[in-house]
Amino acid sequence: MRYISAMLTLLLGFSTAWAQERQEHKGKFEQLGTTLPTPNEYRTASGAPGYKYWQQQADYDIEVELNDDKQSVRGAERITYYNNSPEPLTYLWLQLDQNMRAQDSNTPITEQSSIRDSLPARMFQKYVMYEDNFDGGFDIKSVTDDNGKPLEHIINKTMMKVDLPQPLNPGENFSFHVDWSYNINDRMMDGGRSGYEYFPEDDNYLYTIAQFYPRMARYDDVNGWQNKQFLGNGEFALSFGDFQVAITVPEDHIVAATGELQNAKNVLTSEQSKRLAQAKNEFEKPVMIVTEEEARENEQTKATGKKTWVFKADRVRDFAFASSRKFIWDAMAVKLDQNQPMAMSFYPKEGNPLWEKESTMAVKNTLLGYSNRTFEYPYPVAISVHAASIGMEYPMICFNFGRPNPDGSYTDSKKWGMISVIIHEVGHNFFPMIVNSDERQWTWMDEGLNTFLENLTSEEFYPDMPLKFGTPQTITAYMGGDKNHIRPVMTNSEQIMQFGYNAYGKPSAALYTLRNTIMGPELFDAAFKEYAQRWKFKSPTPADFFRTMEDASAVDLDWFWKGWFYTTDHVDLTVEDVKWYKLQPEEVSVEHNVQTKKGNLNEEEASAEANEETKEWPDTYEPLTVSDTDERFYGEFMNRQNDDAIRKQYEGKNIYEVTFKNEGGLVMPIIIQFNYADGTSETRKIPAEIWRKNENKASKVFALDKELASITLDPDQETADTDLSDNVFPRQEEKSKFDRFKDKNSRE
Repeated sequence: MRYISAMLTLLLGFSTAWAQERQEHKGKFEQLGTTLPTPNEYRTASGAPGYKYWQQQADYDIEVELNDDKQSVRGAERITYYNNSPEPLTYLWLQLDQNMRAQDSNTPITEQSSIRDSLPARMFQKYVMYEDNFDGGFDIKSVTDDNGKPLEHIINKTMMKVDLPQPLNPGENFSFHVDWSYNINDRMMDGGRSGYEYFPEDDNYLYTIAQFYPRMARYDDVNGWQNKQFLGNGEFALSFGDFQVAITVPEDHIVAATGELQNAKNVLTSEQSKRLAQAKNEFEKPVMIVTEEEARENEQTKATGKKTWVFKADRVRDFAFASSRKFIWDAMAVKLDQNQPMAMSFYPKEGNPLWEKESTMAVKNTLLGYSNRTFEYPYPVAISVHAASIGMEYPMICFNFGRPNPDGSYTDSKKWGMISVIIHEVGHNFFPMIVNSDERQWTWMDEGLNTFLENLTSEEFYPDMPLKFGTPQTITAYMGGDKNHIRPVMTNSEQIMQFGYNAYGKPSAALYTLRNTIMGPELFDAAFKEYAQRWKFKSPTPADFFRTMEDASAVDLDWFWKGWFYTTDHVDLTVEDVKWYKLQPEEVSVEHNVQTKKGNLNEEEASAEANEETKEWPDTYEPLTVSDTDERFYGEFMNRQNDDAIRKQYEGKNIYEVTFKNEGGLVMPIIIQFNYADGTSETRKIPAEIWRKNENKASKVFALDKELASITLDPDQETADTDLSDNVFPRQEEKSKFDRFKDKNSRE
């Protein structure tokens, strides 16, 4: 009985100690489990759409007129809403995003601001609460059914609720009409994703018009109605639909828009129509549809008549357009496997010569690069419009910065910045315009993924482009910064701090490390394409992305998603200690076989040297005895190993025990560069799972043919390690690796 009691006490003590040890290191390798939503018939455990997946549809027939004298928009639309959900609906929600600029908007009220003793006037006006004279926001004139009968509706800031005369049952559709108007904002004054720019030299305007019509909010299986208020950061959650849009503008304006132009012969000259037809079969260089000379002539006089441009766009989630008498227009075709879309650019003379040279080619390269990594671009056109100080995306059209100096000169920085923003904004056609994530909730699902693909496309088509944002090397200062100013990537768009780093840079850098360091390009590329293919023209959640990447690769990545997306931990791995051994004959005593590079030690010195704990590079190797295997280690096995052969196999080899420490908390693979005494080096990689039993410290034994001089962690800076000064062992007193990296890039 005493024996049993003693054993239970011993086991209990061991169990308690193990539990305490486990509690200290719990978390990083636990499965996401209930952190992710429970799979169901709509969204499966594999990350694919379920067999009962559904999504709503909203079709629009819009007539809109641009008033160039008063800088305003007036429109009327007929919306047909299809209820494909399994529930009846008694009301509908619409987004009124222009109301962000209304007098009663919550956006300026809820923005924090501070002041210094000296501020430029423009910034002072932005930071100080004042009575804005701009009359912004939608003026909703009527909401009626197909018979002209008014529908009850309530406007709540940037959302409008429309009560249905009777429940809209599953499988039914309902059509209704909205008439509205609003004043267009001056983007120079208040920024914004759309608006106008005024050119005082020739007294003309360039309009980039978006969020210009009341749009159906999204209703789905995850949130029901996505009716979060639009405060400015969290963008849009929308349903797919078919659009027919008639845009009336001054007759001397050129219009670019989502979709295909339906009446080119009515709005273009015969010569311009011929050029457009020619461009549809030109694959090498853009064709000028409207030349700079024609645009310069056009901007000198203001026509009094009007023209209506008609566009049709199927299976898109939104619509935007640009209009100006200043536009130059060029276009070319892009040869894909199945499709032949048109790449186009619209820009004023102020964009040349840079835009004529680079813009449409960047559109073409983006379609080629993204199509190869995801799915073939399905739309008929992709358009880049030049507008000052903006980068913003919509289906088939985007607005991009990059303006040369007045004399036409430009720096390399200006050129690369312009090409980068075009790739990024055109790339948004794939994420989120087709892979239709909820931007109001999860900015990173489009911005982070798109920044990552933008960088891969830049590397492929523009190898001379300098170091890019969203790579592991460019995210370290942010990740290692003050945690009071950092929030996890999995944070709602309106609560994000350091928006660019959180939603763009960190997710992109995470995917870089996932592709190049953890999974490898072959596995990653196949899994990423699977995600894109599964969810094109559908609406994925973060869980669908996480699950698909694992499902399609057989790589357990829960630890990765947890560390990079759910925490603010950073990467900081270091070599804490190195011990050096060599095999010695079993019968020879330790004291007489300690060797150093400086010669033999006497017995007293050797004993002290062997027992000393040091963080410096070992000048001495310690003898390692490999004894004969005791019979008890074989258990029930009848066969035996050859102990002499094992000793002979490792005779003369250098045995190193290396201890690594995780200072930053974010577990990552350990990439080790062994720098040998003869001047050569080799790199080995240990998967992140080495940290699974102790997330703070890990040790590993290596048998090497050659003697080491030093060890370097992450030599190519693949893991976003925030402190490179402790990545070399022994520590270097001379210029750190990080300083050498900065010097190298400053030379480049």
